[in-house]
Amino acid sequence: MSDQAEKKPETATGADPASGSDLAQDEKYVLDDQIGYLLRKAYQRNAVLFSEKVQDLTPTQFAVMARLTELSSVSQNQLGRTVGLDVATTKGVIDRLLARGLVQTAPSPSDRRRQLISLTEEGWQFFMQKAQLGLEVSEDTLAPLTQSEKRNLLRILRKLQ
Repeated sequence: MSDQAEKKPETATGADPASGSDLAQDEKYVLDDQIGYLLRKAYQRNAVLFSEKVQDLTPTQFAVMARLTELSSVSQNQLGRTVGLDVATTKGVIDRLLARGLVQTAPSPSDRRRQLISLTEEGWQFFMQKAQLGLEVSEDTLAPLTQSEKRNLLRILRKLQ
């Protein structure tokens, strides 16, 4: 028997499929085909475009301010949940926006222990000046796609949430 005939097939990771590896014998792990990798690369492109256009807000700060234009006044916890942030990140974002005078806190009328977050008048005006830039970032990010592809991508991404 030749060495060629005795050699076991391997996956791209070097794992022997017969050894209990999760990858099928003919299935190879190709990084460029992985959803997480592709989403991260697309996000990185979007983040670069964002930082070029909206130089004085991070994408996360922008998202928080955008949500506040929709919700008006909301608890920090609820605000964080609606933009997909953990508690610590939400607190840091709110603290930075408070320091810049873009948001304010007030006790909740129903539970005085809870603080409600809202945009200040300055924050509202500031965000309204930046909102068009946010739309341009989205358009620039999706520029390589046809209108149909843009609609399909957004529909699919919403489905994955």
